[in-house]
Amino acid sequence: MMKFMLMILFMMPLCLKKKMFWMVQNVMIMMAFLFMCLYINIMNFCNLSDMMGCDVISYGLILLSIWISFLMIMASESLVKSKFYENFFLFNVIMLLLLLYLTFSTMNLFLFYLYFEASLVPTLMLIIGWGYQPERIQAGLYLLFYTLFASLPLLLGIFYIYSDTKCVMMYFLKLYDYSYFFLYISMILAFLVKMPMYFVHLWLPKAHVEAPISGSMILAAIMLKLGGYGLLRIMIILQKFGLKMNFIWVVISLIGGFAISLKSFSQIHMKSLIGYTSVCHMSIVIGGIMTMNYWGFIGSYMFMISHGLCSSGMFCLSNINYGRLNSRSLILNSGMLNLKPSMSLWWFLLLSSNMAAPPSLNLAGEISLINSLISWSWLSIILLIMISFLSAGYSLYLYSYTQHGKYNIGLYSFYGGVSREYLMLMLHWLPLNVLIMKIDYSMLWF
Repeated sequence: MMKFMLMILFMMPLCLKKKMFWMVQNVMIMMAFLFMCLYINIMNFCNLSDMMGCDVISYGLILLSIWISFLMIMASESLVKSKFYENFFLFNVIMLLLLLYLTFSTMNLFLFYLYFEASLVPTLMLIIGWGYQPERIQAGLYLLFYTLFASLPLLLGIFYIYSDTKCVMMYFLKLYDYSYFFLYISMILAFLVKMPMYFVHLWLPKAHVEAPISGSMILAAIMLKLGGYGLLRIMIILQKFGLKMNFIWVVISLIGGFAISLKSFSQIHMKSLIGYTSVCHMSIVIGGIMTMNYWGFIGSYMFMISHGLCSSGMFCLSNINYGRLNSRSLILNSGMLNLKPSMSLWWFLLLSSNMAAPPSLNLAGEISLINSLISWSWLSIILLIMISFLSAGYSLYLYSYTQHGKYNIGLYSFYGGVSREYLMLMLHWLPLNVLIMKIDYSMLWF
């Protein structure tokens, strides 16, 4: 695992030179393909080196991080055109990738906390430095204080575990099982806010609206998955108490997911709508993890990977429209089918994946999560039907509003998609629909 960390570190000097924007992206693509060639032991940690290791959960999320990082650079071509601190932007992206790589690959619980929190800083820099409206500072503060406030108890919980066991290695902690109320709350609260759970989700749509395209992509694709990854790791040592208390989070998540689905229909800002759909999808993931059964764990892992690719692709589409119309309002972005028919296909493909249509990985993840929640309680079927139905509803709402209807009469010049944009969308959609062929990797690790 150290070799890839060094590779990321040695990419940093490239940021200092001029005209290296696409070179850095090419090195990242090469690194993604090298990481794909890594041998993974499906049952245990492997590729061990100095408190770093890799199992299937880490492997999938690290690969997703590298993949989304180079797509972030590809989506931010406007920075090169306007010469808007593109070198510092590259440095920021590489720094963020390094911290995410360390978060997912470390086996030490304290170091995991350290990198988990540190990854917030480059994200904040992206929002405040390259965001659009003056409200971006308020959105950055929302993001910072929501996540930091909830994560201090996590640090105290890790200190308590260390004082009790003299060990913070994730692999050995599964031998312990704690049943203390305050430890349970302090260990999972930070991850629930990061995902985010309903009631503590207000920072996410705000951050999405104010963030640049690269910030929205990394927020939707990776930052929300840090919460799910943390829960998958932590729940193993809180099993006994979790079986008594987890029903609270399942109920909040399912009712919250239903409420947010309804809220999505009232959005007139494209990014805000996609942000709310992320909250809705993550609520099912929280429910699946909290049932603490086999289907829930594998389903949440698959759904996190698929949502990362799908949500990021939808943000790219909204940014492509913004590049033409200088607005993300659904009212001004209507009738695009008349002006960009080929881009309309990509809207259809990504939104159909968003509503879990086959052959996307979303379908496999959603089936597994529905399976786990219904086996936990048959009553959850009512809310699951509503969430599933409404997810198709708001996907169609977004598609029909942007593609059909009369286009804005104020448009006086326009151009269609360029090859870079089509390639970027292809690199989101293709893995999302090809990964279902390797579903055994997602299902057999537990």
